[in-house]
Amino acid sequence: MIKRLTTAAITAFSMASALPVFAGGPVVVELFTSQGCSSCPPADALLGELANRDDVIALSLHVDYWDYLGWVDEFGSPEHTQRQRGYARRSQSTMIYTPQMMVGGTDGIVGTKAMQLAKQIDVHKHKPDVVSLQLKRTASGQLQIAAKRTGDVPPKMLVQVIRYAPERVVNIRAGENAGRSITYHNVVESLVSIGDWTGDSDLSIRADAPGDHPAVVIIQDGSTGPILAAARVD
Repeated sequence: MIKRLTTAAITAFSMASALPVFAGGPVVVELFTSQGCSSCPPADALLGELANRDDVIALSLHVDYWDYLGWVDEFGSPEHTQRQRGYARRSQSTMIYTPQMMVGGTDGIVGTKAMQLAKQIDVHKHKPDVVSLQLKRTASGQLQIAAKRTGDVPPKMLVQVIRYAPERVVNIRAGENAGRSITYHNVVESLVSIGDWTGDSDLSIRADAPGDHPAVVIIQDGSTGPILAAARVD
């Protein structure tokens, strides 16, 4: 099953990458996953396929609501759970689950559905830009964030900084995945809101980003609405 999924994912993602890109920024894909979820490893592998693409920012957000099953996810965070709940409320859903992938902050799909994922990424790639975002790391380790409005935007947008570890390997000793060694990709370690922006004037701010892990900036309609722009620095 995993082999078929991986083959389908590679084919789908290769086809999607060959299409022309009309939008300027990468598509953000968030995977809500858990080390205690037996259905999650294929989705974790699928996110690994996305992690190598320049036109996608793939992020793994580990939730904490499966920890009671016998294995506490060391990457799990109640903040990630609340973010997933926020997406559910926004879509008027009463259910959260793993593995779930959220594309562009608006479209949630089962995290193992490779073809659906490829189609959703392609849809978001072809959406017109409404925000132009530039990001660079200064010599002092700060992030220089510059953005301008290029289309219709909500009255208040949230600027967020995300730090992640590109790869982590975990030997799981208990719970539903006991005995497995699983590689996780782009594991989110922090997600911090640094301010609101109306778009009435150009944005130019700096944010602290110590250490050598990659950083992502996303501009979003609130904390769980459509992602309007994203950029990454390694």
